[in-house]
Amino acid sequence: MERRSLLKAGGLLAMAQITGMSTLSALARLGAQLPATQRMPAMFVGHGSPMNAIEDNMYSKSWHAMGKKLPRPSAILSVSAHWLTKGTKVTGMARPRTIHDFGGFPKKLFDQQYPAPGSPEYAALAMKMVSHTHLLADDSWGLDHGTWSVLLPMYPAADIPVFQLSIDYDQPPKYHYQIGKELNKLRDKGVLIIGSGNIVHNLGMLDFSGGSNKAFDWAKEFDSRFTEWIDKGDHASAMNYQQLLGTTARMAHPTYDHLLPLFYILGLQQKNEKITYFNDRFDMGSISMRSLIVSA
Repeated sequence: MERRSLLKAGGLLAMAQITGMSTLSALARLGAQLPATQRMPAMFVGHGSPMNAIEDNMYSKSWHAMGKKLPRPSAILSVSAHWLTKGTKVTGMARPRTIHDFGGFPKKLFDQQYPAPGSPEYAALAMKMVSHTHLLADDSWGLDHGTWSVLLPMYPAADIPVFQLSIDYDQPPKYHYQIGKELNKLRDKGVLIIGSGNIVHNLGMLDFSGGSNKAFDWAKEFDSRFTEWIDKGDHASAMNYQQLLGTTARMAHPTYDHLLPLFYILGLQQKNEKITYFNDRFDMGSISMRSLIVSA
């Protein structure tokens, strides 16, 4: 089934080049084959430690509850902080592998598999929706832990197709925000788009002795300012966070890979849509688990 889907999606777009059919016509035909649905929400998830995938804690419980609460997706597109590339890529394979991209954790975590099917049709549609940059097809990556550690509690049956979008780390926030805007119509095709990272993420400052929800002052300041911008719909300030927050921004994100997925989700927000938060807590002092849902 998955191979036929891949051939159909790729064949239709190849046909456009052979027969002279316009790319827009090919896209329209491909889009028409995928049924319209009610508009899906979009999510940014603070994923934190990979151990959240297998521990029975407040985060995994909330992800499990979210999987029951949300409309069932036709497919899931994940933008994970753990897939950084030169250029932006989309996984188009029918059977993505489970990637254990971490070290020093128990064998039980490495034993976890998330055998969800891929989605060649939706991947092809996503590639043609984005016009301000060229998305590249990828058949080598799979599902990294930024994706499957969240989806395992959310959708434990692993029966919903999942594909990933990579992050071009060399690009500014506006680049990622614009891709989010251009992918918005995927939500009308039943695609749940998830950004997976953390609003504050400084592994070098982890406080293993601190209790849950305790945080450094700079971590609380960054989380608070970003939340204010989100609440006001001030996406311009959010994208200019490095200049506006200076040293606080550098403390919150020595590298900013875990913040970049948020810009895709902010780009998806429409004027009539609201944002609600969950898991709005800190872990080990320097990790914000604040997560959010964009919905009408």
